Amino acid sequence: MTLDVSAIKKDFPLLERDFNGKPLVYLDSAATSQKPRAVIDAMSDYYENYNANTHRGVFGIAEQATNAMEGAREKVRSFINAPSINEIIFTRNATESINLVAHSWGRANLRAGDVVVLTELEHHSNIVPWQQIREERGIELRYIPVTDSGHLDLDDLAATVDGAKLVSISAMSNVLGTVTPVRHIADIAHAAGALVCVDACQFVPHLPCDVIALGADFVAFSAHKMCGPTGVGVLWGHEALLDAMPAFLGGGGMIRDVTLQGFKPAELPWKFEAGTPAIAEIIGLGAAVDYLSAIGMPAVRQHEVELAAYTLRTLKGRFGDGIKIYGPSEASERGAVFSFGFGDLHPHDISQVLDEHGVCVRAGHHCAKPLMRKLGIGATARASLYLYNDESDVDALADALAAAADFFGL
Repeated sequence: MTLDVSAIKKDFPLLERDFNGKPLVYLDSAATSQKPRAVIDAMSDYYENYNANTHRGVFGIAEQATNAMEGAREKVRSFINAPSINEIIFTRNATESINLVAHSWGRANLRAGDVVVLTELEHHSNIVPWQQIREERGIELRYIPVTDSGHLDLDDLAATVDGAKLVSISAMSNVLGTVTPVRHIADIAHAAGALVCVDACQFVPHLPCDVIALGADFVAFSAHKMCGPTGVGVLWGHEALLDAMPAFLGGGGMIRDVTLQGFKPAELPWKFEAGTPAIAEIIGLGAAVDYLSAIGMPAVRQHEVELAAYTLRTLKGRFGDGIKIYGPSEASERGAVFSFGFGDLHPHDISQVLDEHGVCVRAGHHCAKPLMRKLGIGATARASLYLYNDESDVDALADALAAAADFFGL
């Protein structure tokens, strides 16, 4: 395969564990990725050697902490090819990033009757904030449908976005693995006068990301899905848009001045970063960016295309019609995320039996209940693979599924 996975696995301490006497096979990276030693060490180094608040003190370790955090911001900027470091906003996670857009930009710009366009394959984090704005402002929500093959149905896209103020879409489905044609949608949306917000949680960790090439106006993603820690996310947006938006949260760190009569917000990016930031986590994100950059995102993507093709061949070859894999059938059109049904087994039963064999998969609706209803199911089991997985992990999944079939008498 493209990557030396055996060497990469050694960088991830948790993957060295055994479970029930078997190697741990971690196939839940769409929920959260594992962390390499470099990320863990970078965060420990901060706590052990220069733990201090940022942008507050002029003493040595405070300046060191500030420089490390702002250095991470520059690493993220370069990683996604953002034009300006002022456009990189640190949040708690991608959910907060999208909420920031909805409640700051949305409240300032949306009125009754205005239109926001979503898709049927969105995570709840890119549905519920807009439903909240609909309840508050009386806007209209439209949805781009999903086809039976797991792709977006773009036949009526021009009509769907006609008159819209914003189109907010996922770049890769966390359920179907579908890589959506963001640039094509963005071009049509912009021609209609709409802005474009992209949920890139499943995209940034797995494909080269150039926010300008995507054609987006806002992009949201989370550190913990890209080898970084939990507790920190990113919102990128065009500087002019962010500058015009009102502050999202109020408090320390996001102000230039406060009087008893009012306040003036700080400059970007600190205008949107109220309170003490997740300093160690931001430094950890910077280390994760370094780690992924050293491997190379084109190589990560090629590896996952090869791995997705192997997974599709293996599971269909072993189980035929006994397994239903949702989403595109071509590996080049998807990420290595596989939601599936197996016989008539409940996804939670599948997950429990696989766990006994050391194979970790997710079971549930994956925070995408509208998509589940569209598929006509309540839940799926989901195996999601990353740069530290290889064919042996897919084989272990298939073997564990065969054991589940024997256990349940399929």
